[in-house]
Amino acid sequence: MSVDELIATMGKDAKVAARQLRKVARSQKDEALELMAVKLLEREEQIKRENARDLAAAEDQGLSDAMIDRLTLDTRTIQAMADGLREIETLPDPVGQVTGMWKRPNGLLVGRVRIPLGVIGFIYESRPNVTVDAASLCLKSGNAVILKGGSEALHSNLALVDILHEALLESGLPQKAIQVIPTRDREAVNILLRKEEDVDLVIPRGGEGLIRFVVEHSRIPVLKHYKGVCHVYVDEFADLEMASDICFNAKVQRPGVCNAMETMLVHQAVAEDFLPSAVSRFQKAGVEIRGCPQTAALISAVKPAEAADWPAEFLDLILAVKIVSSVEEALDHIERYGSNHTEAIITNDYRVSQRFLEEVDSSVVLVNASTRFNDGNQLGLGAEIGISTSKLHAYGPMGLEELTTTKFVVYGNGQIRS
Repeated sequence: MSVDELIATMGKDAKVAARQLRKVARSQKDEALELMAVKLLEREEQIKRENARDLAAAEDQGLSDAMIDRLTLDTRTIQAMADGLREIETLPDPVGQVTGMWKRPNGLLVGRVRIPLGVIGFIYESRPNVTVDAASLCLKSGNAVILKGGSEALHSNLALVDILHEALLESGLPQKAIQVIPTRDREAVNILLRKEEDVDLVIPRGGEGLIRFVVEHSRIPVLKHYKGVCHVYVDEFADLEMASDICFNAKVQRPGVCNAMETMLVHQAVAEDFLPSAVSRFQKAGVEIRGCPQTAALISAVKPAEAADWPAEFLDLILAVKIVSSVEEALDHIERYGSNHTEAIITNDYRVSQRFLEEVDSSVVLVNASTRFNDGNQLGLGAEIGISTSKLHAYGPMGLEELTTTKFVVYGNGQIRS
């Protein structure tokens, strides 16, 4: 079977499975999720063996330590996948929820009801644990999913989906509801992106290059974010000890993720009190500071920032720092250089915090908390299939509700339109 025939068959099978899932009760979906969790733990050694094949190939190809870390499935990761399945199991099923109901003057009763989107094409890199997150979210929300993971994780992804298929079969659900494209052929992605008759939505998750490629080549609607240029603004009314802890966490805990802080903005009224100790703390953790002229004048051991640093997503232990004269200047900077992803303010002034919340246009805006909380699990969604900055349909982490839409249902008793 050619790659074109393979993807065509998978698309048709997914569409049939999606139709079957529309009428599945929550109890049956939850039973499948619980079985998946049990089987992942029971088959830990098999998963590790297949993952070892991917890791050996990754080392032969000279992939970075960070890439290999993302690729690794160990006991802790497998347990986390099982825990995630069980958390999604406990969440309300959005399918069938009535979001509104009203009566028209002619007696028609009009309502809106949540329904699945249909078939999701999910294209992602590296992390095989994302396979289970995406599959479980799609199943619970009544969607079929076609998974295209990175070629470096093929053996791991196939092993995981094989286990998920067993759970689907034992639960009486269609196995084709969850499919992984079983080839490293790059043409498979191009073919999938042309299957608008079978696939309802494409969600890419990975680096900016992958996402731009998907957007450029897809005939199917795409939900995505290109990058996370995230800011933390330390206001003149901030608790500086709190600000230091939040900023350090936002940059250092996991610098290579999309919700890590890339630029720190500091009000000039607190710059002399805050920056020397904060910068020292960052530098001890290996963070390279690139500062504006005022920052460089205040702290000699700072590299002068260049114009390209302000819109940069470093995904590394590099931080741009700018001293601003007011909240207005901070808001202007974020408006110009932000990516609609995540922004935070540290302040004890309620009016300033509310202004920041109202004026900043990002999928998640935080007051006195780390940007690292822009995550579906951290925000109570159970897990996420991705973060959208597209605005149309979904804005922010995409959980169960974001994988549904609504349709109108109308009850009449013989009305005709005049």
